[in-house]
Amino acid sequence: MASLTAAFPGAEVIDVTSKAPEPWVRLSPFYPHGDIPIPYSDGETSQSVEGIWQALKVFQDSDVDPAKLRITTMKGLKRTVRRHGPVLGHRAGLDSDRLLPYEEARRRIYLPSYRWILEHPVADLVERLREKEDVVLLDYTTNGDVTDPASPLSHAALIQLHLEGRWPDEGDEVGASTRTTGRTL
Repeated sequence: MASLTAAFPGAEVIDVTSKAPEPWVRLSPFYPHGDIPIPYSDGETSQSVEGIWQALKVFQDSDVDPAKLRITTMKGLKRTVRRHGPVLGHRAGLDSDRLLPYEEARRRIYLPSYRWILEHPVADLVERLREKEDVVLLDYTTNGDVTDPASPLSHAALIQLHLEGRWPDEGDEVGASTRTTGRTL
């Protein structure tokens, strides 16, 4: 944190990771808000955005895992290739036969799920961030480019894009790039 303070003098550094203090921890995709609609799954909900992402992930040796949708502890959500084999894609809904490739899954599953929490259970925090003048959002990664599969998406970068009105495309224009130009770390 000291290095961030030195790099961005005068900025307020706000941790938005799953280790953040209240209220900012509520911006973590691991946070169990409950009642988050699952894309392509009418009437089905999840406790967390990460629960949706992990539940719909399909591996060589393991299909969807609806149990991930009910986790409320922010722990035990991850599903790994070490345990389940290579990732084949993400199901387009709990009962679908259709597998979405990685970028399309980011656009059609992760982005709408995370945007939903920004617009509903944490809309108050989003407004508080809008009112601040110089803020650096702390996350584990800085990747705000949906088309870059080299590292996980940074939800801090997504928060910034949301605040700036530059939310990445969630629809059919797969391949359109949105890059973060601000001060999200």
